[in-house]
Amino acid sequence: MKVIESLKIKEKVYTEKLENGLTIMLVPKHTTNKHYVIWGTHFGSIDNHFIMPETKEEVYVPDGVAHFLEHKMFEQESGKNSLDTLMALGVDANAYTTNNHTAYLFETTDHFMEALDELMDYVQHPYFTDENVEKEKGIIGQEIGMYDDDPGWRLYMNALDCLYRENAIKIDIAGTVESISKIDKDVLYKCYHTFYHPSNMVMVVCGNFEPEEMLAEIKKRLIEKPKQGDIKRIYPGKEEDIHKPYQEEAMEVSQPVYMIGFKDKPEEKNKVQKHIAIEILMNMLIGKSSPLYQRLYQEGILLSQPDLDYEFTDNYAHVLLCGQSKNPKKIQEELLKEIQKQKEQFDEEHFERMKKKVYGDYVVEYNNISDIARMLLSDYFKGIHSFDYIEQFQTVNLSYTKEILQEVFDEKKCILSVIKTK
Repeated sequence: MKVIESLKIKEKVYTEKLENGLTIMLVPKHTTNKHYVIWGTHFGSIDNHFIMPETKEEVYVPDGVAHFLEHKMFEQESGKNSLDTLMALGVDANAYTTNNHTAYLFETTDHFMEALDELMDYVQHPYFTDENVEKEKGIIGQEIGMYDDDPGWRLYMNALDCLYRENAIKIDIAGTVESISKIDKDVLYKCYHTFYHPSNMVMVVCGNFEPEEMLAEIKKRLIEKPKQGDIKRIYPGKEEDIHKPYQEEAMEVSQPVYMIGFKDKPEEKNKVQKHIAIEILMNMLIGKSSPLYQRLYQEGILLSQPDLDYEFTDNYAHVLLCGQSKNPKKIQEELLKEIQKQKEQFDEEHFERMKKKVYGDYVVEYNNISDIARMLLSDYFKGIHSFDYIEQFQTVNLSYTKEILQEVFDEKKCILSVIKTK
């Protein structure tokens, strides 16, 4: 196994790429009695148009297939549900679908081998029938309705609609009631055999174990599969300009909620450095210790600390800031003023303080085995190793951060999504 070590945080990741293409990442943590396993495939809501590796067939699938497939994977031919089986063992198990990957996971202190048996069994043995697919449409249809009634989700989807015209990130992860009505067992099997091939997957295990023993346990539970070529994914062309600057919707909320976004260009080379610089800048501009936050909070315009996020893959990138306020437009206006002020006279002392804070946040993530495993998986599908954030941190200097401020925080690329009270 290849060993990647970060001396700064005293962590090691043992990595092996098996002959079938599966990447395994093992993180031994002898200070815990827990095990956390996450097995992910590089298949998310944006992957609805692709060319199959073996047949070269160009395929369009309905929106929501990745999420639908995630739901159906637990149902077994025997009639049992693997999620129920895991829960009966006292294991905390779950699954989720994002824009670019799907993951199956569990965390446990006991019955680890039985849980690993179950996880590796159900992920490798799909069972779809006309009947169970039709039944699932009603269940997912209800879930879609719940999301449509959720102010936080509507806020986010409206923000994406402001940022992008055609980008596949605008596709709701669950799809729509209309799109899932077109899903059948053949679509599910086609997507499963294409995207659930080991060469398109990664498994991360974190906890109290010996790496060589864990690797052997995983290998003996794997089903042999023939090698597969690369999947060619087809996405709409990249867009530089925003779609529209503002969108609002009235819903049952106690106070208006807002999301301010800045559209960015996907980074090809310096993904990690750019992400670090943006996190430092977001904290400088409107983080809890920023002058702007303190003033707006005291004036009663900001009701709480905004959530700050930078989302990116090779196909999209954007900054998002969201929270509650009686006057969302005022927050956007004041934020843009603060950005201009920093562009004209950068606060170097505040930069150094926020740089230390962000580094501390990165280090703290390695205290929790679930955070470690999910981070390694998510970063892997972005072409990043999570240790890069620690190892490359000091390369993000003052001059580079100023460049990113000028490049990313552009008023012309800024949008505002608001959910107002009815």
